[in-house]
Amino acid sequence: MSTYKYKRVLLKISGEALMGDQDYGIDTDTVKRIAGEVAAANDKGLQIALVIGAGNIFRGLSAQATGIERSTADYMGMLATVMNALAMQSALEQMGVDTRVQSAIPMQTVCESYIRRKAVRHMEKGRVVIFAAGTGNPYFTTDTAAALRAAEMDCDALLKGTQVDGVYDSDPKTNPDAKRYETLSYHKVLTDDLKVMDASAVTLMRENDIPIIVFSIHELGGLDAVMAGEGTSTQIKA
Repeated sequence: MSTYKYKRVLLKISGEALMGDQDYGIDTDTVKRIAGEVAAANDKGLQIALVIGAGNIFRGLSAQATGIERSTADYMGMLATVMNALAMQSALEQMGVDTRVQSAIPMQTVCESYIRRKAVRHMEKGRVVIFAAGTGNPYFTTDTAAALRAAEMDCDALLKGTQVDGVYDSDPKTNPDAKRYETLSYHKVLTDDLKVMDASAVTLMRENDIPIIVFSIHELGGLDAVMAGEGTSTQIKA
């Protein structure tokens, strides 16, 4: 464990990452693969919390465009994150990993309500904690929720598992000459409006001096590598 650079992290995963090759919903094989990466890190004594988006099920902003009032649409999106959190919890527990889902919107029948001290204690006991329902408030994304929880948990880093292996100056899927950044400053991300995370999330990480590590969630062993300070990624820091 002494070889690992980050001992306590928050892993942010988009809802789309759970779709696999599907156009919608939850692909159980993909969830199991990601859960396997988390379980392997947990087995080494590393402390991991997760925030999972809801884009595979429901998008608040897209729903707003169809006529649903913004606050209502955002609450619907928060509920979708709980579904993803429960799916990930199920996969982790099948691998023998003690896992707790804490929701910012109380729903005691299916999961715990978010309590910071309780969440910290879970992590100290080696349990994986999945934070669901965003911040519990409309108008805030799961990126902002991830940054908030990373700060509250006093994490060493915020890891953002994406569809690509870092931050590029243009879309690598459409531009084969796109350049990947090894490191970026919070300031450059904000001033250049790089689409890494919401500005509020980046600002919160800057204020708390917590680095953001962007890597591919689909690369086998990628989570272990970035926690060791290795692998292909982009590091955002002061």
